[in-house]
Amino acid sequence: MFVKIYQYHIREDKTDEYLLIQEKASEVYSRYLDFHTMYLQSKDDGTKWIEISRYKDESEYQKGMNLINEQEEIQELFDAFQSLLVSDRKEISEENYIEKKEIRTFE
Repeated sequence: MFVKIYQYHIREDKTDEYLLIQEKASEVYSRYLDFHTMYLQSKDDGTKWIEISRYKDESEYQKGMNLINEQEEIQELFDAFQSLLVSDRKEISEENYIEKKEIRTFE
């Protein structure tokens, strides 16, 4: 599995709007990719979010993203997302991983 991890800071009063944008973006992504995404909000800093997405492999991810990035709707959603970032913390960190093993004890 190919894994993308993003970290960013969303204004606390914009959480509902943020989650709605993510739902709409997921609808676009699902047209081109199979994926699983989790959105985690920090318990210590309510503005800090981590987004973890898993894809079949990096090649499939790249093919899908090439098509997704051509969609006007996704750029509009990204612009809306950026407007929710904390004004003095607008950076978005992005990291790539390869999943080596998963252990689950619950469904």
